[in-house]
Amino acid sequence: MRLSKRKDAPGLLAKISMREQREQPQKQPRVIIGVDPGLASTGWGVLESSNGRLRCIAHGCIQTGPEQPRGERLLYIYKSFLKILKTHKPEASAMENLYFGKNISSAMAVAEARGVLLTALTAQGIPVLELTPNAIKKAVVGVNAADKKQVQEMVRIILGLKEIPKPDHAADALGAAICAAHSRTHASAPILALPTAKSTPTKER
Repeated sequence: MRLSKRKDAPGLLAKISMREQREQPQKQPRVIIGVDPGLASTGWGVLESSNGRLRCIAHGCIQTGPEQPRGERLLYIYKSFLKILKTHKPEASAMENLYFGKNISSAMAVAEARGVLLTALTAQGIPVLELTPNAIKKAVVGVNAADKKQVQEMVRIILGLKEIPKPDHAADALGAAICAAHSRTHASAPILALPTAKSTPTKER
């Protein structure tokens, strides 16, 4: 006896496929904050990662003036950043590793700001992914040799923004967050590298 094919088989398969797609568990959105530390200007950017898509939630800059005592500037950065963390409640964070080069005095100021930012993140129980500059460029642009403008333009494109986020430190922070969103681990890397050259004057960050 010859079995006849069911005419409605394609329709049944389509319905089964649609039901399976609906039943597949959707990953919960993940909120990540990127940070670009600096004593004069600390950039920050918060994005949401959900099922492979990234959405910019907020970004900005914490600024302090050179006329303020160093301790007051660091305290202001800490309190301002803590408020941002409590507002957006990120589950993970990312910031660029600090390397001492020719401008040790500038790097020290960044290191101090970085210290209070790490303290705030740790106080809130937020894991920190510390990244090399090349890792961020590779994740955002696709090549290690990308310049700053290329990275910022790709940040704009990836997040679907009309303009490059301003100020520049905020765009850099979002770049770090994008890199973290593409990373599967949040292992902390060494914070500081040893100085390699003598100090020379530079613009404060």
